Amino acid sequence: MSVEVIDFGCRLNIAEGASIARTLVATNDTIVINTCAVTSEAVRQARQAIRRVGRRRPDARIVVTGCAVTTDGPAFAAMSEVAEVVTKTSLRDARPALTADDHARAFVEVQNGCDHECTFCVTTLARGESRSLDPRAIVEVIAARVARGQREVVLTGVDLTSYRPSLAELVGTILRNVPALPRLRLSSLDPAEVDEALFALIASEPRIMPHVHLSLQSGDPIILKRMKRRHSPEQAVRLVARLRRARPEIAVGADLIAGFPTETTERHGKNLAILDACDIMFAHVFPYSPRPGTAAERMPQVAAGAARARARELRDHAQARKQAWLRTLVGSYQDVLVEADGSSGHAPNFATVEFAPTQARGSIVPMQIVGVVGDRLQARIA
Repeated sequence: MSVEVIDFGCRLNIAEGASIARTLVATNDTIVINTCAVTSEAVRQARQAIRRVGRRRPDARIVVTGCAVTTDGPAFAAMSEVAEVVTKTSLRDARPALTADDHARAFVEVQNGCDHECTFCVTTLARGESRSLDPRAIVEVIAARVARGQREVVLTGVDLTSYRPSLAELVGTILRNVPALPRLRLSSLDPAEVDEALFALIASEPRIMPHVHLSLQSGDPIILKRMKRRHSPEQAVRLVARLRRARPEIAVGADLIAGFPTETTERHGKNLAILDACDIMFAHVFPYSPRPGTAAERMPQVAAGAARARARELRDHAQARKQAWLRTLVGSYQDVLVEADGSSGHAPNFATVEFAPTQARGSIVPMQIVGVVGDRLQARIA
């Protein structure tokens, strides 16, 4: 008997998938489809995966969970391949969710839910109000992961910067109480909630990796207001500029939505411009898709084809920027965390690195960057 998990969506979902698998009792072979509801495309892909698994493994017990179960549960329950639907509300908050032992990095849940009302988002419907996990439990889980050999921890949450009483306080608690942890990475940050205490830690603490991922969503001020985001483009640009002055090696990532309702060609141009203004190296670009029950669904829509074309343009521009940045790293020395395959890993700035010969999973190995192939750095052992 075994439990296999197929994850969709964010890093928090990856952590939750492993925790859900440990919660379930396997009867025969169990396959968990851990769904995402952030876009209609994510829901469609989950349904396709269920059908594929049903054809490939007709004797397996398929269990469906995740955010899309909360928003689209009856549709999944009606699928003939599905044996059981498990809502996340029945599994909440017992312990921080975390990835399985075979991952080089440990993704640790510290926060769930969201209290904001972004007009495009179904997160509040799927996950409920913001909840912060007990810092003592978080420290205990991280210490156990480090003792098992996982040397990088990624803090995850739906709205990580809403951790209460303070994300900076939690980070400080982790660093003080788990001195053996060499690398701590933060997942997506809301630019409006990076306070001075958190800024100081990111800017000066060497154990926090020099990589920030911002929940930008748009570079246009009018679109941000219609999304009900709480930051302006100028605020995001100032934040990045301050971070880069304090710690020049920081690499920036961002989420961006293309084709949000009422987005004109001019406003799309401001989305393109924010890639340069915020010096973005890692762009997660999504064409807007209306989600049932959200305010944006009722706004004047951009044609789906136009949204997809704008998303391609954003991705192409972001990729060109990333390629240029990767070339600047040739000749540098990077401490690379080795991933499960033993032949690739991540530099502190989150650039993907390939190397030979293979190294032990989870080890941190000094390497010299000697070239770029595609969107990956090539390295030799230093």
